[in-house]
Amino acid sequence: MSENAQPDPRRPGPESHRAASPGRPPTFTSWLRGRSDDDLTALLAARPDLAQPVPADVGALAARATSRNAVLRVLERLDRFTLQVLESVVALGDDRLREPVGVPTADLAAALGLTPAPDPADDPLVRALDTLHLLALVWPDQGRLRPVQVLRDLLPHPARLGPPARALLAALPHGTVKRLADDLAPDSTAATPVETVATLLSDPARVTGLVAQVGDQACRLLDSMTWGPPNGTVSDARREVSLATAASPVETLAARALLVPTGDDTLTLPREVGLALRAGPLFREVTTDPPPFQGTENPGDTVTRAAAGQAFTVLRAIEELLERWSQDPAAVLRNGGMGVRDLRRAAQTMDTDETTAALFVETAHAAGLIGTDDRVAGEWLPTREYDLWRESPPERRWLRLASAWLDSDRVAALTGAPDSGGRVRNVLGPDLVRPAAPQARRDVLGELGSAAPGFAPLPDSLAARLAWRRPCRQSPVYAELVRAAVDEAAALGLTGRGALAEHTRPLLDGDEDAAARVLAAELPRPLDHVLLQGDMTAVAPGPLVTELARELALVADVESTGGATVYRFTEGSVRRALDAGRGVADITTLLERHSRTPMPQALRYLVSDVGRRHGRLRAGSASSYLRCDEPAVLEELVTDRRVDELGLIRLAPTVVASRVNRSALVERLRQLGYHPVAESGDGSMRLSRPEVRRAEPVDMPPPAEAGSPADLARAAVRAVRAGDEAATAARRPIPLPEDGPPGSRANAAMEALAHAAEEGRRVWIGYTDTDGRQVSRIVEPSSVDGGFLTAYDTTRAAVHRFAVHRITAVAELEEAAE
Repeated sequence: MSENAQPDPRRPGPESHRAASPGRPPTFTSWLRGRSDDDLTALLAARPDLAQPVPADVGALAARATSRNAVLRVLERLDRFTLQVLESVVALGDDRLREPVGVPTADLAAALGLTPAPDPADDPLVRALDTLHLLALVWPDQGRLRPVQVLRDLLPHPARLGPPARALLAALPHGTVKRLADDLAPDSTAATPVETVATLLSDPARVTGLVAQVGDQACRLLDSMTWGPPNGTVSDARREVSLATAASPVETLAARALLVPTGDDTLTLPREVGLALRAGPLFREVTTDPPPFQGTENPGDTVTRAAAGQAFTVLRAIEELLERWSQDPAAVLRNGGMGVRDLRRAAQTMDTDETTAALFVETAHAAGLIGTDDRVAGEWLPTREYDLWRESPPERRWLRLASAWLDSDRVAALTGAPDSGGRVRNVLGPDLVRPAAPQARRDVLGELGSAAPGFAPLPDSLAARLAWRRPCRQSPVYAELVRAAVDEAAALGLTGRGALAEHTRPLLDGDEDAAARVLAAELPRPLDHVLLQGDMTAVAPGPLVTELARELALVADVESTGGATVYRFTEGSVRRALDAGRGVADITTLLERHSRTPMPQALRYLVSDVGRRHGRLRAGSASSYLRCDEPAVLEELVTDRRVDELGLIRLAPTVVASRVNRSALVERLRQLGYHPVAESGDGSMRLSRPEVRRAEPVDMPPPAEAGSPADLARAAVRAVRAGDEAATAARRPIPLPEDGPPGSRANAAMEALAHAAEEGRRVWIGYTDTDGRQVSRIVEPSSVDGGFLTAYDTTRAAVHRFAVHRITAVAELEEAAE
């Protein structure tokens, strides 16, 4: 039986719930079945992909745990030493033509050149093997270690060794192998030539003797291949050679099976030969710990303050941009992204460079704060979630952005770079997706978290640590993602001065409440006051509360930002507030109530003067007209030479008509210092309040299931155990008719289930679920009615309704039958 064999759910299984039957060869499935519930819970917690969806039984769990993709995912999480231990298990116990014989633990320590520590808890080999056992990559068999079968394909050259000799020889023509056997071991009693040569090569002493027979050039060739790679290139590698005809160094080695042809121009060093040449150790260098950090020390409080200051900058920049986009949104390109010109405008609004602006825009989009409207020519707008986000405390707003960035598969650093077709990648476009980005970010931040608080490692030191920590992930793409993650984490305030911020540590552990408490202590508190200056400015010495910030942005223009924000009052800014419906008294009261300094007389005059002139003129459509209750104002306007192009005609003492449209008339008069207000057909003023537009919320990922990962893993183990009991329980099938009138099989099943319900007996059923899978269930029938069975399902630990036509088999449990 193979290690992934599963019992057929449609017939009684021979294996018990506890372990394999006596005398039966041990299998990975039987080992997994014999593990405790705590062990299986730890396995599912360490490899959560195995429980998505929950396996039907232990056999299904074993098959999933040893599948190619699942093992590849877990290999990417192994550090260099643990991977070296796993490669050693594969190299020393691999055999492609028969079941692997396993590896004694003592041989493994010797192959790695390790001396056992006095305390097993301090032994790195013990810790690595515990990790491999936990992840179900190796399993013990009577004191020996066996790798799961798929590792032989995923690690074809463990420790940079070639394939086993049996696998190489089996691929050669029979005549070639027989010639090797006759030349090297003519007196062998092995059953086949392959076994003869393989047995010879498995003896290190005999391999050493063969090597002693070749010349210096052949020895140098072997030395170059001893530590890998195990393949070499030569012309006509498959040519026939023997001990008598071998002339060149390559032919000398091939005639003694020290090199075996694996292609027309390729020769391979067999694994047994490589092990003999290495004379014990499998690796030139075995490092049980990552390389030490190199970098600079920073006081922990300065790191956190710097990161918190950057976090505040992020919040202010994104708020300013989205407030601007509420009135003047960016356009959506045909590919769904945002244009270069709009990105440049966004960078100016946020007072940053375009690379950082792209990061902020992408992060806001990932957090659900930006979306597109439903118009044909789409626009990027804030969503309704943005309004709720603005009302949250600053630390919670930042945590939403940081969490969205951590989980996003989009890399803003790629903005502006050409794609494979030479087209420039746009921010918010489809070409910025990198599925490995979230893991690379967590790798970087996790490694920074392993350093002492305040320590900022050098880039090369961080790269070396990551190369040791995740050797299977190393590639140019991963290196690019790591560099982007370092830069983006600093720009978003997760790091400060190159070190991990204290508020980021609990965020990585999933404790957002703790992260919020740490960050809240460092972020500046929102203020409800400003300082009015005599030069028509107001200084906000820190972040303002939301309502005051909005009102002040309406009545004044932002002149500069930084530690303090400077607002400047002008005629245009005051008129903007008046156009939005604010009165002179409203503006004056706002400034007096929220200013810690007296309101300057010049500012009071500015507000009252603009307010006095605001709305004295009213523009309508004649093409357009002007109406004013003060004839002197119209007289002054009609005689002004600067308005000759408007074609003003006095119709009455209080009415003047114009030949230009109303918008052009209003715009020109405002340029000349007048402050007309448009009016509707009934004579009422039409104030141009800014339109606040919102997009529909973006599709956010569904909320995670309730409960901690450990609780979910324990629940999955209970379901697997129940399903395994149903699959392997001893049972006596109840015969159901295969042939007969339509519905006879379903009627027979209903009759058997109804009888079990009357007697209160548990029964086993085979069932086809909604996904088309054949599953086993042990149920306690309650009623059978209308083509449905209502029963307590022990697998789900809940009452469930089963469609009778999906029931494929019914059986009595032997304990109930007895």
